[in-house]
Amino acid sequence: MLMLVHELRHPIVLAPLAGGPSTPALAAAVCEAGGLGFLAAGYLSADALRDDIHALRQQTDAPFGVNLFVPGSPDVDEEAVRGYVDRLREREGVEPGEPRFDDDGWDAKLRVLAAEKPPVVSFTFGCPSREVVASLAAGGSEVWGTVTDLAEARIAHAAGADALVLQGSEAGGHRASFVDRPGAEQLGILALTRIVARALDLPLIAAGGLGDGPAVAAVLAAGASAAQLGTAFLRAPEAGTHPAHKAALATETPTALTRAFTGRLARGLVNRFLLDHDAAAPIAYPHIHYATAPLRAAARRAGDADGFNLWAGQAHALAEERPAAEILSRFTGSRATMGG
Repeated sequence: MLMLVHELRHPIVLAPLAGGPSTPALAAAVCEAGGLGFLAAGYLSADALRDDIHALRQQTDAPFGVNLFVPGSPDVDEEAVRGYVDRLREREGVEPGEPRFDDDGWDAKLRVLAAEKPPVVSFTFGCPSREVVASLAAGGSEVWGTVTDLAEARIAHAAGADALVLQGSEAGGHRASFVDRPGAEQLGILALTRIVARALDLPLIAAGGLGDGPAVAAVLAAGASAAQLGTAFLRAPEAGTHPAHKAALATETPTALTRAFTGRLARGLVNRFLLDHDAAAPIAYPHIHYATAPLRAAARRAGDADGFNLWAGQAHALAEERPAAEILSRFTGSRATMGG
């Protein structure tokens, strides 16, 4: 069976970019330019996801993908969570939200996908059951699993995944790890690609710190069928990225992995909130996500880039403020991929 990733005009996949940057306009622009656009279902209601799929289909007839969060465990250190919320209440000027667990509308979103039958469905934060994978496949959707190490890759392969998105440690945003473990090894994208390519015979989509054509060429040479790019598109006008976030991406600010904003390890630009709270943040997702949500929302309203998460990969300084089609063109063609 020929996978969709092998049929793309250009081997470029848009990262899902949940939390605001993902828009139907951005996904459509990438699709129309010859890549594979993606919609992020994370944090949306099932109705909003359906609306986004319909809006995307009004803008392009090209194949696209939808990404879902796999629900984690509700079990957390409740005392540590309470302590962190108290810390936020004492040190920030906005009342924190109530920490809680939910499954991000898992069943309702699966029903939307069963009805809408997007060409590709990818998963992050875990691997769905073989039954879920088989059901989506029966409806005509390819299923891609996002993994961060070989053990996760083997699990996704065993569940019936058609392809694997390999997320290197350089990537911006949340780590896709099935379990957020303290001290877990964070593999870079070249090492991860070679390790998985040698062990499993599946199409691989490499992600993490791919900021220009030569970087894309490197992962293709390492065995990937395509490259997934997220940070590279955050400054595009079609993206829903906050203006303060877009401006910060253009700086040489370093990035760091942190749980301060959501209780799950994620890479973003170092800012005041990260520095103030990183060391105290417990592993508790989405509990901490909900606790910090009012604080982050207030910072966005004020345009305060020091008060909300600025997800970014390590190569963020290479991102440019251009239309998505122009950005994609920088990663394609012999001159771009060979550094000419």
